[in-house]
Amino acid sequence: MCYDRFMEIIPIVSIVLEVVIALLALAIAWRGRFYMIGFALTFGIYVYYDLARLYEWAVDESVLSAVFLVATLAALGSMIGVMREMKK
Repeated sequence: MCYDRFMEIIPIVSIVLEVVIALLALAIAWRGRFYMIGFALTFGIYVYYDLARLYEWAVDESVLSAVFLVATLAALGSMIGVMREMKK
């Protein structure tokens, strides 16, 4: 019983953490590190993806796959920005 309740809470906790990460990335981007927008976008997409799955929204699987690809590319762009920042 306790295990089942724990498993129900995990997706909600994950979504909340993704929102926090997206907001932190936006705050950092706002302070001049614009490459962090990619991380904000990535985690914002993760929130959408997880909410669509959790609440069984009528979103086509191909759309979710495409959106997930955009999230991955945004994260890659941010990582390139981080690497460039480290070289300075």
